[in-house]
Amino acid sequence: MQSSLKKSLYLGLAALSFVSVAAVSTNASAKSYAKAGAYTKLTAAATDRNVEATGTNALYTKPGTVKGAKIVASKKVMGELATSKKSANYFRAYGQKVTNRGSVYYRVVTMDGKYRGYVYGGKTEGTFAAGVKKADTTTKATMPAQTTVYFANPGKTNVTWTAPKYTQYKASKNVVNTTPFAGDKLTITDAATKTREGSLYYYVKDETHPSVSGWIYSKAVTTDANVAYNQATDVKVNFVASDGTVVTSGVLKDLLSDVVSDGTITSGAAANAAGTAVGKDANAKANAVTNGNTWLENQLKGTGYSYIDSNANTAALLAAKTGDTVTISVKKGDTVATNITAYKNTSATSVDKLVAKTATNTAATSTDDQSLIVQFPAFTTSFNGVDGAAYTSSDVQTNLTANKAMTLYSVTYAHDKNGKAVPKDSTNAVGKDGNPVSDSNPAAYFYTVYTFSNAKSGNYSATTPASAYYNFSEKSGEAPVINAGSGSTNSNWDASASN
Repeated sequence: MQSSLKKSLYLGLAALSFVSVAAVSTNASAKSYAKAGAYTKLTAAATDRNVEATGTNALYTKPGTVKGAKIVASKKVMGELATSKKSANYFRAYGQKVTNRGSVYYRVVTMDGKYRGYVYGGKTEGTFAAGVKKADTTTKATMPAQTTVYFANPGKTNVTWTAPKYTQYKASKNVVNTTPFAGDKLTITDAATKTREGSLYYYVKDETHPSVSGWIYSKAVTTDANVAYNQATDVKVNFVASDGTVVTSGVLKDLLSDVVSDGTITSGAAANAAGTAVGKDANAKANAVTNGNTWLENQLKGTGYSYIDSNANTAALLAAKTGDTVTISVKKGDTVATNITAYKNTSATSVDKLVAKTATNTAATSTDDQSLIVQFPAFTTSFNGVDGAAYTSSDVQTNLTANKAMTLYSVTYAHDKNGKAVPKDSTNAVGKDGNPVSDSNPAAYFYTVYTFSNAKSGNYSATTPASAYYNFSEKSGEAPVINAGSGSTNSNWDASASN
C-alpha cells in the first residue's frame, strides 16, 4: 500500500510538471508581435510633411511593435533632436505603415540624412502625433525697405539655394559659384528666417540670369552697387588697417586694359576678361579728384581712417588685374572728444539753442529768454570717437543717458506782461494776477522741463559738436536744483550764449 502511495505521488508530480511546462510554453507562444500593413507613400505636399521629433518615441528600422524592429535612435536621442537648434535635425515624412492594431508608423529621415526609420505617429493616418509633430522650418520675415541688391562677395560661399539649407529635404544650390554673376542686379521678392537658427534669408530674382534666382543668406547681398563688381571689367579694393581688419571696400569699375609699348604703359581698350592687366587706369581712377577728394579718400569718409600715400599702395594699384582684390593700407585717426549742443524743439521747422547757466556765461540779461538758460549736468562719460568716424543718433542718445542728461531743467524765471520768460528779479516781472510785482502781488515763478527727443548722426570731431533735440513743457514753481559738478571728461556742452 505504501508502495502504491509513492507511485501515485510520483505520477501526480509528473503530471503537475507537465502541466507547468505546457503553461510556460503556451505563455511564450502567446507573446505576439503586431503585423504591419503594406507601405504607403505619402502624397501630401512636401512642405506639409516637414516634422520634428517630440522625444516621446524612439526611431526604429521598422514599425516598433513588429518583430525584428531595431532601434535607430533612442528616445533620448530623439529628445535631443526635438530640442536641437539646427535645421539639419528636422525630419521629412515620406511614407507610412499601419499595424493590425491600428498604430500608424511614419517613415522619416532627418534633413541631413543622418537618421532614417519608422516612428510612432498615433492612431490617425495623415495626422502627425505621438513621436512627431508638424514643423514650420522657416518663419515669414519682414521685407527690407530696399529690395534691389547685389552679391556682396561673389564666389563659392553663400550662393543661392532652392530653399535655405536643411529647411527642406535635399535643398540644393542653384549655382556653385556666383562669380560669373557679379554685378547682376537682384530683386528681393520674399524674406524668411530659419526657425531654429533665426538666420535671415532672402529670395532673390536675377532677371539677367534667371537660373541664379533662389534663397540666399541676407548678409551675402548688399544694397551698395559699388561693392558688387564684374570680374571681367572691375577691380575690388579692400582698405585694410594695420591689424588686418578690412575697414571698407570699393570697386574701380569699367577699367581700360594696359598697353605696353617700348617699355611705356598706356591705357587701351576696355577690359572684357578676368585677369586683364588694368593697373594704369586703376591707379588713375583711384586718384581722380571728385568734390575736392580722390576716389580713395571718398571711400574712407566716415570711417575714421585715412589713405596712406605710399609706394606700396601705388604699386598694388599698378599691378591690378580685372577680378583682383587689391589691398590698400590705411591709417586710423586720432581719438577725439566731441562736444554736444542741446536745442529746444521750438516748432517743426525751427530750434533754439539751450544756454548753460555757468559762472563764466553771464551774458544772460533781462532781454534774454530765461527758459533757454539750462542747468546742464557735468559730463562723466566723454563722447569719444576716432576723428572723422561716423556716429549715429543712437550713439548720442547712449552718451546722454550715461551722463544723466535725458531730462534737463531751466533756471527758475518769471513772466513779463507779454508772457516772456524774464529773470526772477526783473522789474518787468508780473505777479499771479498779471500786474506788476508788488508786496501784495508776489511774482509767479516757472521753469521749463526739457525731455530728449532725438539727435542727429554725424562724425566725431574736436571742433564740430553733435546735436541733440529736446521737447519742452513749462511748469509752475521753482526749478529743481541740479548739481552740475565739475565733470571729469574732455567732452562738454557746447552751450555758450552765442550761436
